[in-house]
Amino acid sequence: MIYDCGLRIKPQSFLATENTEDTEKMVKSKKKKENFVSLCLGGKSSGFSLVEIMVVVSTVSVVMAVTMPAMNTARSRARAIVCRSNLRQLVLANIGYSNDHDGYYVSAAGDMYFGGKNLRRWHGVRENINASFDAKKGPLAGYLADGKVKKCPEKTEFTQNTVGAINFERGCGGYGYNMQYLGSRLWQNGISTMSAWIKAYSTTVNAMEVKRTAETLMFADTAFYKNYQGAWYLIEYSFAESPYYVVEGEPDIGGGALGYPSPSIHFRHYGSANVGWVDGHVEAKPMAKPVLRDNYTAEMAKMNIGWFEPVDNTLFDLQ
Repeated sequence: MIYDCGLRIKPQSFLATENTEDTEKMVKSKKKKENFVSLCLGGKSSGFSLVEIMVVVSTVSVVMAVTMPAMNTARSRARAIVCRSNLRQLVLANIGYSNDHDGYYVSAAGDMYFGGKNLRRWHGVRENINASFDAKKGPLAGYLADGKVKKCPEKTEFTQNTVGAINFERGCGGYGYNMQYLGSRLWQNGISTMSAWIKAYSTTVNAMEVKRTAETLMFADTAFYKNYQGAWYLIEYSFAESPYYVVEGEPDIGGGALGYPSPSIHFRHYGSANVGWVDGHVEAKPMAKPVLRDNYTAEMAKMNIGWFEPVDNTLFDLQ
């Protein structure tokens, strides 16, 4: 009797005594037995070799490396579409507000004047200057789904610091309002007394005053890069700042009276910012080449904060 690799192989004398049917079965299974014996003796199996597995893994890695950037771009574009929808809802909410308030748009920050409480914004109200704004108490709450501003879905690393001196505008969702020209009357001539300043902050523009509704910014993607005690913080910001302040009814191009505004348009969608216009349409605008000056630093430019072309007040003002 012979044993090989744990397989018992019958002797010839035993095979001779088998009936014909058993003999045929054994003949048919001969190849299987030979393969089994060959495997036990170190023969090749029908599985994958290590080299073949490595080739497959390498191929999959190459395919993933090629497709991942395209997938990330597709996801970012999808987030930009959702962001444009959010902005359109804000524009429509403000239009709805104006329809219920004799044509006047919502106030951007009616109590932000010097000496004011600084607790009210277009998007909410806060209990103190260190608190977040409560959107459900804001003037647009009744015109927005769920009564609050939706956050931009783009993965923006806004600071979660709760110090009021750092994160002083949190709660706006990453969107800013055209305060200078729509959410106030700071653009008017003749603001020279405290009472005039208070009135300019608390009084807004009537829809009938906007001459170019398709070319006047209402809301946009915004952010602010704040330096506090030597550290930089990216924060939410409630206002879409125009390139120049307005003094005596005209843009202060030289910056001699009040200096220059810090930019707040945030080009977070692959170098573009979404902008909602007074007529209700929303579009993406690419970032203009940065022209650094007072209150516009290289650090801000690196964070994709700036302005779009033309870098002046023509797409912010009422004319």
